[in-house]
Amino acid sequence: MISNSQCDRGISFVGCGSATPQKIITNDQLSQRVDTNDEWIQSRTGIGERRVISENESLIDLATHAALNAVKMANWDVKTIDLIILATSTPEDLFGSSPKIQSNLGASNAVAFDLTAACSGFLFALITASQYLASGSMKRAVVIGADQLSKWVDWDDRKTCVLFGDGAGAVAVEAVNDETGLIGYDLKSDGSKGDCLNLSQSNNFLDLIPGASYQKGEYFPIKMQGKEVYKFAVREVPIILGEILDKYQIKSDKIDWLLLHQANQRILDAVASRFSIPSEKVLSNLKFYGNTSAATIPLMLDEAVRDQRIKSGDLIACSGFGAGLSWGAALFYWHGPY
Repeated sequence: MISNSQCDRGISFVGCGSATPQKIITNDQLSQRVDTNDEWIQSRTGIGERRVISENESLIDLATHAALNAVKMANWDVKTIDLIILATSTPEDLFGSSPKIQSNLGASNAVAFDLTAACSGFLFALITASQYLASGSMKRAVVIGADQLSKWVDWDDRKTCVLFGDGAGAVAVEAVNDETGLIGYDLKSDGSKGDCLNLSQSNNFLDLIPGASYQKGEYFPIKMQGKEVYKFAVREVPIILGEILDKYQIKSDKIDWLLLHQANQRILDAVASRFSIPSEKVLSNLKFYGNTSAATIPLMLDEAVRDQRIKSGDLIACSGFGAGLSWGAALFYWHGPY
């Protein structure tokens, strides 16, 4: 478990951005491939369609556009960015995709690296970036969540293929000397439950030379125990959010928005019900995108900021959860220009 202590400097959220593929796959279209239908999918998940990266697109391009949109909202010169963290479980380069994004942005003074924590990735990356800023070693950071789960889904498995989509989102955060946007956070992991949701490498060994073999670099499709993941989320997310609210003596009725990882509408509804948060304060767009893993939180944030639901000064309770198993929560104020 990781939780925060008093920071040397505050963190301000000043920009956000997102980008999604052009190709939309509806539930009805998916039913042409697997035995399913729109009513079945929507009643169990809340998902109506998802976006899938096609031949003329790439995850790096989406992540770059999302980051650039966040930087433009923050009104930054890209040369003033100190840090870029890409939260992804599906990099185009296993050695890291973030340096390419740094190059695409022209952010020549920024250090860039990838962070992997599946659906919790964006929140984990955001907290990681906040530590660099709070320490005083860096001033400005761009945190990106981007995933292309479509290339790791078994599109003939109706239990999992209906859930996932592709997308990217980003936030621009900077260190400030006065009030902080990031009030508090907590991050947790439980590797003993990792088999509930994984994307594991194959155990395929091939002959190298007489008496020696090598493991071929390839992965199995996503495997998920849906009921176990659901039970984990509806149990642990309210606990971790409740602990943070109690620690900072904030009543749930003071929350302007509940922003959760967009995995299943029933999970969002269950968490909101636990805190008596009305549905109009629960941010949800999974009907249009499905589960985009590390992208869901910043993608939803950007949508709600740009349509002016979220306004400067709003208090947001946020939680990410998923494979690992990993989960976390954060309380923060939005300080952007809208």
